[in-house]
Amino acid sequence: MESKNIVITGTSRGIGFELVKHLGSQGHNVLALTQNKEKVSLLQQTHQNISTLEVEITKDKDLKIISDYISKNWKKADIIIHNAGKFIHKPFFKTSSKDFMDVYKVNVFAVAELTKTLLPFMHKGSHIIAISSMGGIQGSLKFAGLSAYSSSKGALITLMELLAEEYKSSGIIFNTLALGAVQTEMLAEAFPGLKAPVSAPEMARYISDFALTGSKVYNGKVLQVSNSTP
Repeated sequence: MESKNIVITGTSRGIGFELVKHLGSQGHNVLALTQNKEKVSLLQQTHQNISTLEVEITKDKDLKIISDYISKNWKKADIIIHNAGKFIHKPFFKTSSKDFMDVYKVNVFAVAELTKTLLPFMHKGSHIIAISSMGGIQGSLKFAGLSAYSSSKGALITLMELLAEEYKSSGIIFNTLALGAVQTEMLAEAFPGLKAPVSAPEMARYISDFALTGSKVYNGKVLQVSNSTP
């Protein structure tokens, strides 16, 4: 397969880190966006095709850093994987307006702004994937304490559906993967003792394959990637 230019957010650990490792090992050019590049930078020692930017995707000045990097080094972007996510687990009556805003800034607003930033570098056939959650699927089993997180993931799904419609004439593809439980640090922090049926490396391989090939079959779709609910 031809080498792709791939931007991935939320790469310091878990699924994001495994995505960088898997796609980088396949020879693709990967730009890993993270707030803490210590771990992912180790991959650069063995993969010259992996680059890392320590940025906050919620900040305009950092979005410009990302744009400048691609303009200087790549000229075009083939795939974006919006993997970064913020998680708050609190009873609803203790979840403040600031809590909601902090979650939505990362899970929705940053996705919109980063997409705006990178669209000028994208082309017919480019694929933009948002990583959502089964918690954002209407009718799925919901969990107490996730009012901000799950509602933001529902908003993300709708955003991607709308972008697929708005940009369909450009040939740029937008899809969403709604993940069930995956064994990551975030899951362990939120639900201590819960054992997920899928590991982070396993899910990263699935997402990688979908990022590379899914645009040929899907556009504006939400795929439920779970053998259980959530």
